[in-house]
Amino acid sequence: MALQSKMTVYVAIAGVLAMMGGIVYYASLDNVHLNQVEVQLTSVELIDVNTIDNQASFDVTFLVKNPSEKTLTVSLINYQLYGDKKSLGSGLYSTADITMPGRAAFFPNTEIPLKNIFVLSKSEVGAEIYQSAIENEIDRFSAEGIITTESTWSLIEKEFKTGF
Repeated sequence: MALQSKMTVYVAIAGVLAMMGGIVYYASLDNVHLNQVEVQLTSVELIDVNTIDNQASFDVTFLVKNPSEKTLTVSLINYQLYGDKKSLGSGLYSTADITMPGRAAFFPNTEIPLKNIFVLSKSEVGAEIYQSAIENEIDRFSAEGIITTESTWSLIEKEFKTGF
């Protein structure tokens, strides 16, 4: 009788391990699809200049494309913004505090613009770069960073570089 109950436990453990292996395998298939995400910086627009704090706010828009066959969400876009190849600072688009069902769903073969407010401080970039930015004298903007995408089973971080 003891041998039979030990065998039952071993079979149960083997079943759980097989199920976990199946989940890991299925999740790894999602990684291929999540890694296909594309990020494009489409606009950087001045929206406010605070002359008291010497800060300017910009509306930064990324066009995120999902060319894969899986639905995904974007939880983070952590980026460094450049104007005419000069660093303007770092920015962060985040929906990490929103559960997956509440985020924008990127269905297969869709693209959605994601907007973020970027704050430029004169003390961090210097007077010359700051003045160029608030007077719309920057000809070319670019960004590089990491986008974090998620599906039900997986999460990946992908590096990107983009500009216009």
